[in-house]
Amino acid sequence: MTMGLRELKKRQTRQAISDTATRLFLERGFEAVTVAEIAAAARVAKATVAGYFPRKEDLALDCHETFTADLARAVVARPEGESALAALRREFLAAVERREPGAGFSGPGFARMVAGSPALASRLRELHDLREDALARALAADTSAAPGDLTPRVVAAVLAAAHRTLFRHVLDLVAAGRSDQEIAAAATRSAHQVAGLLEASLADYAVREARS
Repeated sequence: MTMGLRELKKRQTRQAISDTATRLFLERGFEAVTVAEIAAAARVAKATVAGYFPRKEDLALDCHETFTADLARAVVARPEGESALAALRREFLAAVERREPGAGFSGPGFARMVAGSPALASRLRELHDLREDALARALAADTSAAPGDLTPRVVAAVLAAAHRTLFRHVLDLVAAGRSDQEIAAAATRSAHQVAGLLEASLADYAVREARS
């Protein structure tokens, strides 16, 4: 389906605002830059910035919608015979291979900015929590869990915590100035290590059954 000109224009405007904000944040620090300054630099109204990014933090963490949905999406899309744990390990390794922001990849300056900003660190924790909530809902639906069954919530908490740890591991390596190749190798080893720790409990949970 061809994207309409209106939708294309909206996406281009959103990207231009995000790129401008990121440049200013990296130059001066997240807290030092105002939304009004971003709007002026992007040549749009302040209300336009707020329309695309209701929260200032999301100007920096602009992949938040994809980020909060990716674990749940991986579980929903897993093939027959694959467990939730195996699906999430596979998807994380693929994200590492693609050097995706959702796995923690960014530039060193950006990673240090996130680590050094209380506001961005707080927002990132919120996004991780939303990610866990979405995963819990997906697991509950996929396993036909009974109302009040805490199993999907507990499993989601464990799996999301594992991914949160891996994400922070990658972010720390980025901030330290390690190369993408070094980071990918370390993240791959860590992903297998973390999954290995969880296999005894979760290898047989939410294995996708063959569809009739």
